[in-house]
Amino acid sequence: MKRIFFPLFFILAGICLSSCHDTETYADQKKREREAIKQFIAKEGINVISEAEFKVDTITDVSKKEFVLFENTGVYMQIVRKGVGQKIKNGESVNVLCRFNEYNLLTDSLILSNNILYYSSLPDKMAVTNTLGTFTASFITGTMMQWYNTTSVPSGWLTPLTYVNIGRLINEDDQLAKVNIIVPHSQGTSTATANVVPCYYELTYERGI
Repeated sequence: MKRIFFPLFFILAGICLSSCHDTETYADQKKREREAIKQFIAKEGINVISEAEFKVDTITDVSKKEFVLFENTGVYMQIVRKGVGQKIKNGESVNVLCRFNEYNLLTDSLILSNNILYYSSLPDKMAVTNTLGTFTASFITGTMMQWYNTTSVPSGWLTPLTYVNIGRLINEDDQLAKVNIIVPHSQGTSTATANVVPCYYELTYERGI
């Protein structure tokens, strides 16, 4: 995966050039998205498992490059670490801190990250609520909110919350929950949705204050 960081103008221009063609229909854009995801899976040697296989132990074997495909949303998820702490309980509202890398799968390039040195101490913060197993969230602060000028959290970011723990680092050997997700445009940012851009995210979750 290329790790190139572009200024905002060039990124948005690149998205438009790669995604918005006057002669291209929505069906064409979705077909291109499917091909981009398919090519990424092949290139990375990803082993896709079904939800039924995943739900046996809710583990994805990182050594086998397993990702589970959620058929109803098209999101692919790999749990790298389940993390310290506990899951967000039903009826609970918590602040969650996220560090991430966001990649455009059409151009194989880095769109946005708060893992760069300048932003590394400034994780994105989102307010998350679990209502009978359905998660809703909005950004409070951070790079995503500033970049996309919205508090809306990509739906794909919420998919892992059912399966990972959201805690804080207390002991030396504690580790935060970490996931990798392939997010189709329908589960992504407003920009991704508008331009039919599939994205790949590397994400960590931490319980905030």
